[in-house]
Amino acid sequence: MLEVENLSVRYRGNEALEKVSFAIATGQLVGVIGPNGAGKSTMLKAMLGLVANSTGWVKFCGKPLKQQRGKVAYIPQRSHIDWDYPTTVWNVVMMGRTLKTGLFRGYSRQSKELVEAALERVGIWNLRDRQIGQLSGGQQQRVFLARALAQEADILFFDEPFTGVDIKTEEIIFEIFSKLKLENKTLLVISHDLGDTLRHYDQLILLNKYLVALGSREEVITPGNIQKAYGHNFGLAIS
Repeated sequence: MLEVENLSVRYRGNEALEKVSFAIATGQLVGVIGPNGAGKSTMLKAMLGLVANSTGWVKFCGKPLKQQRGKVAYIPQRSHIDWDYPTTVWNVVMMGRTLKTGLFRGYSRQSKELVEAALERVGIWNLRDRQIGQLSGGQQQRVFLARALAQEADILFFDEPFTGVDIKTEEIIFEIFSKLKLENKTLLVISHDLGDTLRHYDQLILLNKYLVALGSREEVITPGNIQKAYGHNFGLAIS
């Protein structure tokens, strides 16, 4: 169980996240949605300890999550990554093994096999020697998905993984998400899409600095909840 209790973040006197609480069972794919500036990325970073929280705590299996960083993979927005950094696809994915191997130790045969398997799984083994800056947006996203797979994390946080990717990559990512659920992994995915892709998620978290709604797509995507979060309801209907 991943538990978040009363989590708040304050920036320069302004509340960026207000007393958010929820619990997620393992083996679930959870979408985090809400308008721009709603605190979605802030929430993930606060859960990871990357930004300071003013109140609240986060636990996984009854222990503070910040003490279990080796169990967490975090894939930030592509726009926050330096794609001009001179490194290859293979090296980026191998970074997923650093915590388990140690910063100054050579990578084991097992680590190399895990990286190869991860690259094969996301369909970019043939690009392993390519510089990351030479890849398309969809290929770049697959590189960081492969790094998370190589890390063998139990919890995976994705910040807008579908932004700027092609349909093929989106399908590959959702297929891998489904398989990770079967492996009892917990996945939190920030998304701006309020369309048909929401059917892939077991639960949705709707934020606008505070928790507007949590539950199934049918429970969360209602005119009232969307009005609260976005200020208008877009005429959305669930089928």
